[in-house]
Amino acid sequence: MTHASLFSGIGGFDLAAEWAGFENIFTVEIDEFCNKVLEKNFPAVKKYKDIYEFNGTKYTGQIDIISGGFPCQPVSQAGKRKGTADDRWLWPEMLRIISEIKPTWIIVENVYGMLNIENGLVFKQVHADLEAEGYETQTFIIPASAKNAPHRRNRVWIIAHTNEERLQGKFGTNGKERQEIRDKQFARRNRAWENDWVEVATTLCGVDDGVPGRVDRLKALGNAIVPQVAYEIFKSISTIEKDHK
Repeated sequence: MTHASLFSGIGGFDLAAEWAGFENIFTVEIDEFCNKVLEKNFPAVKKYKDIYEFNGTKYTGQIDIISGGFPCQPVSQAGKRKGTADDRWLWPEMLRIISEIKPTWIIVENVYGMLNIENGLVFKQVHADLEAEGYETQTFIIPASAKNAPHRRNRVWIIAHTNEERLQGKFGTNGKERQEIRDKQFARRNRAWENDWVEVATTLCGVDDGVPGRVDRLKALGNAIVPQVAYEIFKSISTIEKDHK
């Protein structure tokens, strides 16, 4: 199966996809330091920089999973919380690329503040946008500490699956069968670690060992996902796809 990431950062999603046996096709990331990390760790993967300039039509029907943690500053409880009025609100660009490529699966990650910004209307709109594109969605709140990271760091994970061939065809259309699919997908999300969080962070980008001359590395780590959480999601998706072939 194939995977591509948007707002790729230092490649947390791409690392998790690689662990799960997926082929990484491309990344989209504008930060210069993060692109250096991506080039070092994923040299064979196609790199794109500006999300506004990226056109996904060349990849239509070729990507099984698109993942992305679009910028959290507009909804973060640590910021001014301008929501959709913030010029960093880039969900519409991620949605545009989803509509161009039409992947089978989508993984969206963002901060906990996404749930209640604008009285929950932003969160509901993201789901409505995906449903309008033909996807069924499910949301999970999974903290980094669920995979033994040394901090809680609650994150919103939205998993979307095409509502066409699989759910209307051989997966059936009744609610009970769809719920069984979802339950199976995430039944193993509480398994023990398979990789140590600190070791993974060090492999990707290093960890804080004092005050650096530049803060690129710490900023990149602060914006990164915990790959072990994403890995459980990728692995579950892989299992579902294999079981229903």
